[in-house]
Amino acid sequence: MTQDNTTAAPVCYRHPDRSTLLKCSRCGRPICTACSVDASVGQRCPECLRTEGTQKIIPTTASRRNAGIPATKTFIALAVIFFVLGNFAGLNDVFVQNLAQFNPSVAAGEWWLLFTPVLLHGSLMHLLFNMWALWVLGPQIERGVGTWPFVSLFMASAAVGGVFLFYLGSPSALAVGASGAIFGLFGIWLNWALHRRASVQGQALLRQIGFLLLLNAALPFMLPGIAWQAHLGGLIAGFVIGEIWSRLRGSNVESLRTLVGFAVAAVAVIAVLV
Repeated sequence: MTQDNTTAAPVCYRHPDRSTLLKCSRCGRPICTACSVDASVGQRCPECLRTEGTQKIIPTTASRRNAGIPATKTFIALAVIFFVLGNFAGLNDVFVQNLAQFNPSVAAGEWWLLFTPVLLHGSLMHLLFNMWALWVLGPQIERGVGTWPFVSLFMASAAVGGVFLFYLGSPSALAVGASGAIFGLFGIWLNWALHRRASVQGQALLRQIGFLLLLNAALPFMLPGIAWQAHLGGLIAGFVIGEIWSRLRGSNVESLRTLVGFAVAAVAVIAVLV
């Protein structure tokens, strides 16, 4: 009987006697826990660490932690601006009529309403919770994968969340908020945690993300008016995009990530148009 080597567990490229499920998130080399170095997103092998430099792996100051995240800051700023204008400049009704996801309007072909609800929030608590989650989850993703891939992830998750609300929610549903997009960030963090579950850091991250997901999954049963369908759709979108991203290689990986995110968003649009 011949051995099927395709099913054998990969081994660390520096320690051939050690089986491992970890991979360098930059070059894809199999690495054991002794060789793995935590980066802002994923883990690096020693060669990639030397190439990138330690200053790119672990930010050492508050200014460094908050640098290089224009998309995260822009999404937060836009949400705050629209909330202020809506509630203090008398524009709330105008915004809701033109930007909220209203399922009859989506059914009539207004596909852009899958994206625009991320600008609106129904209450100050709604705004604060979503922006807090975006600030906690977003910066490391954006720094790790690039600004445009992050934008594509955010918008794709929002759109897929909107599709789930369109098909699983009430035909007359009206929804606002960035929750679908936020759950896309949960989804990609969950994907990365599962990929790193063989390490101590990965197990800790998996517990943290799992707890936050369970807490958020329980909210629709405790608070009325929460579109759990958008949460579910965004979570699935983020997880799937993260899985695809983990398989991409090459010097143009950032462009490929962006393409994947916008492709998922395009599929979401097609799903409501047909």
